[in-house]
Amino acid sequence: MATYKEKVGTAVTNNAGAFPGAADGELWFNSTALTFQYQYGATTASWSTGGNLNTARANLAGAGTQTAALAFGADNPSPFAFTELYNGTNWTEVNDLTTGRNSLAGAGTSTAALAFGGASPIPSLGVLTEKWNGTSWTEVNDLNTARYRLGGTGTNTAALAIGGQPDPPVTAITESWNGTNWAEVGDLNTARSLFGAAGTQTSSLAFGGGTPSVTAVTESWNGSSWSEVNNLNTARNSLAGAGSSSTSALAFGGDTGPDQSTLTELWNGTNWTEQNDLLTKFRKGAGTGTQTAALAFGGENPSPIATTQEWSTTRSIGVWSTGGSLNTARDDLAGAGTQTSALAFGGRPDTAKTEAYNGSTWTEVNDLITARQDLGGVGASNTAALAFGGDLNPGTNTELWNGTNWTAVNALQTAGGKIGASAGIQTSALAIGGERPVAVGPTVNVESWNGTNWTEVNNTNTVKDIAAGAGADNTAAIAFGGNVGPKANTELWNGSNWTEVNDLNTGRQGLAGAGTSTAALAFGGTPPTTGKTESWNGTNWTETTDLTTVRTNLAGAGTSTAALAFGGTPPFSAATEEWNDPGFITKTLTS
Repeated sequence: MATYKEKVGTAVTNNAGAFPGAADGELWFNSTALTFQYQYGATTASWSTGGNLNTARANLAGAGTQTAALAFGADNPSPFAFTELYNGTNWTEVNDLTTGRNSLAGAGTSTAALAFGGASPIPSLGVLTEKWNGTSWTEVNDLNTARYRLGGTGTNTAALAIGGQPDPPVTAITESWNGTNWAEVGDLNTARSLFGAAGTQTSSLAFGGGTPSVTAVTESWNGSSWSEVNNLNTARNSLAGAGSSSTSALAFGGDTGPDQSTLTELWNGTNWTEQNDLLTKFRKGAGTGTQTAALAFGGENPSPIATTQEWSTTRSIGVWSTGGSLNTARDDLAGAGTQTSALAFGGRPDTAKTEAYNGSTWTEVNDLITARQDLGGVGASNTAALAFGGDLNPGTNTELWNGTNWTAVNALQTAGGKIGASAGIQTSALAIGGERPVAVGPTVNVESWNGTNWTEVNNTNTVKDIAAGAGADNTAAIAFGGNVGPKANTELWNGSNWTEVNDLNTGRQGLAGAGTSTAALAFGGTPPTTGKTESWNGTNWTETTDLTTVRTNLAGAGTSTAALAFGGTPPFSAATEEWNDPGFITKTLTS
């Protein structure tokens, strides 16, 4: 029998404990646990943000793949002929449809598409069919039945036109396209419109829709007839779909009745399974691509939107793993440093305790001069940090940490109270919002630290109280969340002014942050108490892997790819978690 080395080319490495340097799938012997282990990259199925359409619109159609798509038609509110081409990053306007319309269907690719049906000021135009050759649209032979709000699958030479509304009733009529003409084939079992569709001319799926009531009905097409199969988990209409056949599809978005939806469900040929939600809820949008690599674009929420979202089932993700616990459980504390060189100080109940983290263990070191909670903290490591403000009179105290002791330095300008968010390092920091002074309540005030003094600078646009922040220094920062006003509000600081940018997906207070203004991490918070984690890429927030321990009023340190979360409540927590992106999952051989 061949040895591991003969098969793989390397011997099994002996390592005491975890082996961060192991290659994907490499086996090693954990001499501490006396087990053989291996690790692999953590992935998930999730949505991420793509480039926006040039024109916000709903009731449009699409064709193509995730990286090469076509968007055409829509209303805003008039029927549009606009056509846009997606290259995996950006949309570019190309030649318009011959006839503008909305609520139409599409099939094919970005270079060979078919547009059919739809609504326009002239009802009879619902029979129109147009062919795209990669450059322009050409009218070809009409559908037999004029309709809109229909479904479409297939290619521009072999397509299916499914259901819809001839107006006013819904229809079950299905027509097949052979590249030249449409011919009526087997009807749907349930007449409906505003449903999702996926697949080919000979293997399609139709799901959800209106009859006119919202439905979860799913039907499978085998090339000659429709059969009812298992329903969606959540009934809805005005949803979109993607997929390559009747056994492999994705359903997303829509209208459940009370509201637009972010729901995503995956079809395996037998059952629908709920997946990670869309980042932005929508209805009357378009979808294209496959079950593993799809695109969602346009729609309304409730007004027309230009949002594009990309679905992948193999997206590399970060993961949280357990680190060494704090010696003193607490919340409302501050943090500074990196994942392997961090500092935790202050907190509730009012404490001066300070602890240093070396990547595995917290060690108690010299206390703050002034015990306090709800303070701000920044620093590059566990040997250079700054503590300021806090919920204890006078609340302006600032202390500097040199790796051994805290020293009192010049105080904040505004007396009293809490710090809403903080960013920077020991010599260049920002104190953002909070309750200063406490009697006055939450504020938009911001102060900048130059290593010697605090100076008032331009205010945030929205109050930042019990919020979080991140940033490299006092010239570039990000502040997000809070308990006043829009709890998902995010603002960027360029050294002079604050600008509102795209919100968190989940509004909350008592969260923590790590990273910079262009690459940040937001985690934890309330209400309700959560472990939700979001990653900021400089433009948008994307939901990723949750904290293992849900909590609020915690502290954070590190970067967007190597962060630390510690402390929090409820109850007072000593838990520490380490974030790594890309993350790895470690497995132990059991046989």
